[in-house]
Amino acid sequence: MTSDLTATAGTTRADVGDTAGADLEARLERHRVELTGYCYRMLGSAFEAEDAVQETMVRAWRGFDRFEGRSALRSWLYRIATNVCLDMLGGSQRRARPMDLASPVSAGAPLPDALPEATWLSPVPDGRVVPERGDPADLAVARETVRLAFVAALQHLAPRQRAVLILREVLAWKASEVAELLGTTVASVNSALQRARAALAQREIADTAVASAMDEEQRDLLARYVDAFESYDLEALTALLREDATLSMPPFDLWLRGHADITAWMLGPGRHCRGSRLIPVVANGTPAFAQYRPSASGSGYDAWALQVIEVSEGRISGLNSFLDTERLFPLFGLPMSLDG
Repeated sequence: MTSDLTATAGTTRADVGDTAGADLEARLERHRVELTGYCYRMLGSAFEAEDAVQETMVRAWRGFDRFEGRSALRSWLYRIATNVCLDMLGGSQRRARPMDLASPVSAGAPLPDALPEATWLSPVPDGRVVPERGDPADLAVARETVRLAFVAALQHLAPRQRAVLILREVLAWKASEVAELLGTTVASVNSALQRARAALAQREIADTAVASAMDEEQRDLLARYVDAFESYDLEALTALLREDATLSMPPFDLWLRGHADITAWMLGPGRHCRGSRLIPVVANGTPAFAQYRPSASGSGYDAWALQVIEVSEGRISGLNSFLDTERLFPLFGLPMSLDG
């Protein structure tokens, strides 16, 4: 592991010594997951978040001789990660969900052209952004704040407001600590936090259940969803959906709302999903499934979508099917095909 980072940083073991280099990398790596969660909330992309964290580690490795313990290592890494994210956000548009870009359409609408990957908020495996261990309350907040709806809402904030809100509200940093990290004043931090809170309040972020806190009734709901989807029993499936449930399919900005249009879509353009198999995973703190459709070869199943499921008030409120399986399935450790 040390050789990977030293190679990336352009540093050899001889420069730092085997033991010292291994110890430094171990200290840095302890913070990788929480830093990835932070960068994911900032950037809205699992892939950009991992790039940002790797750049953070490289900068920390190269600059460690100048660090000299002037602050806590964790705080120093967050300062570097924040600067990396702010640089990456400098000229880019915000990532979005289909619901942010257009109004819902009917099932008969033609399929639009796919939009570039940089348009979309992407899902992320829990294991990449939520630590395995820690205070249960902190872990609950970590899962709540990587939900698709929450991260999508963050993208509407200016980058520095975004950083302030995440550091203060999600990570519970003091205003003075955030001010030091950003090189500004406490008054400026408090003002940015106030504006960020007001902007988020206008977004009306939907309250969706997180996977780790699901009760028996919610787990039964998901089991019935799998049965209904795999048997393609759309009457049973729509009985599990809220009346205002949505179906979206990035990289297309087309999205649907309500039982009638979702059913019509699945019987029309989506009819090739009949006979699919679903494999459970967890993404963005919420239940998710890897969907494999019957292979055109007639044997086995091919990767088709990563479904991120939103559950609210005892019903499914959102079906988010991300179709970029070539990138997403390896990220989740999923095979690209299943045997028959």
